Amino acid sequence: MHRWNHQTLKSLFVPGGLLFLVAGALLQGGFVQISAPAINFYYYAVFGAGILLAWRFHSSRVAFALIMMVLAHRALEFFSGGRIVATGPGHIAFEAIAFLLPVNFLLLSWIQERGLAVPAIAPHLGILFLESVFVAILCRPGGTTGPLVFRMAVLNRSWFQWTRIPQPALLAFGFAFAILLARFLLYRKPVENGLLWSLAATLAGLQFGGVGRLGSAYFGTAGLLLLASIIENSYFLAYYDELTTLPARRAFNDELLRLEAPYAIAVVDIDHFKKFNDTYGHDTGDQVLRLVAGRLAQVTGGGQAFRVGGEEFSILFPGKLLKEAAPHLESLRVVIEESRFRARWTAERRTAPRGPDRRIQDKKNVSPRRAVRLPRESQSASGGVVKGELSVTVSMGVAEPDAKLTEVEQVIQAADKALYRAKQAGRNRVETATAPRARAPRSKRNIA
Repeated sequence: MHRWNHQTLKSLFVPGGLLFLVAGALLQGGFVQISAPAINFYYYAVFGAGILLAWRFHSSRVAFALIMMVLAHRALEFFSGGRIVATGPGHIAFEAIAFLLPVNFLLLSWIQERGLAVPAIAPHLGILFLESVFVAILCRPGGTTGPLVFRMAVLNRSWFQWTRIPQPALLAFGFAFAILLARFLLYRKPVENGLLWSLAATLAGLQFGGVGRLGSAYFGTAGLLLLASIIENSYFLAYYDELTTLPARRAFNDELLRLEAPYAIAVVDIDHFKKFNDTYGHDTGDQVLRLVAGRLAQVTGGGQAFRVGGEEFSILFPGKLLKEAAPHLESLRVVIEESRFRARWTAERRTAPRGPDRRIQDKKNVSPRRAVRLPRESQSASGGVVKGELSVTVSMGVAEPDAKLTEVEQVIQAADKALYRAKQAGRNRVETATAPRARAPRSKRNIA
């Protein structure tokens, strides 16, 4: 899948990257001098609102990230006396916290979202408590240097004269950046984006000592980025399908309001998806939906795919005529047809008695090439978890506005009728509203 495209870059830098750049410009650009009381108000307002919103939306990951940063920053302020120091407990706290912060971000990136119930939050609170006790023990009065592991030179010291952050902490930050970026590209979730840019703001805050006007402002910005991720995640859940990450029906309806001729609308349906679910189970059916959605997201020709319900998808081609969109849809159909995936399912689900097998009755009216067939591996298995290579096809109907089809709803209905013809003509094909049965039916083994 092509990860680096326009949409990926937009979701990576908006709003997280944009907020981070604006904060940096205001704090260091010299456009306006922000007073220390204003920064303190900003700091407490951000963390207070962030923790409140995290509690309201049951976002345990964001809540613990905010609490972690508040505890880390207050520890730095306490042990350093609010100023940058080169030795003593304040410097020991700086070295330890600079290393522990990216480690905690890594932990937050991997844990599952489980809400804010007591059994779910107890382990995380325990970790924060142990870390707080650990830092307090290191920074006991009279200490001058901390453990070697937090300040040792892994590489040439002269290469890092530009920063006060110790090398072990910088390596931990680099590793955390790589993992968070990979998780964002894999899942495309707003919270992953928020953690990534919050880590960047935390690094900037530590670069300025972690305390004082700039240090507090950047820690506050790290909290603001997490707060923004909660809001962005609410938008994501409303406008995007969580299973496939494609825009959902609400986003589709919004795009329809902005459509102006010329345009083309394609309706896409997965062939025999119900039989696929009955045969392999809903978990494997979800794998099929993600596979098809991933291919639809790569549609060329300026098209945009949406999941509008169940196994049904739509593709909009703003500014394109039907004859311009049809070749891109045909190429997409071929890509899906040629895709393979390895599925895992429980064989007992297929063999357990569940009353009359309607599939046997259906086969009287279904030609052999249309029926769902089990892969060879699954047919020879007697039970347990079975692996097999599966494939799937889609049928498509596409239409555009004309003298008779002036409204968007009429164009969608025409595309639906073209899809119905594609199903009747053998499936695994593209039918246009103006040229029914343009292609001969295609036969294929192991078609879902």
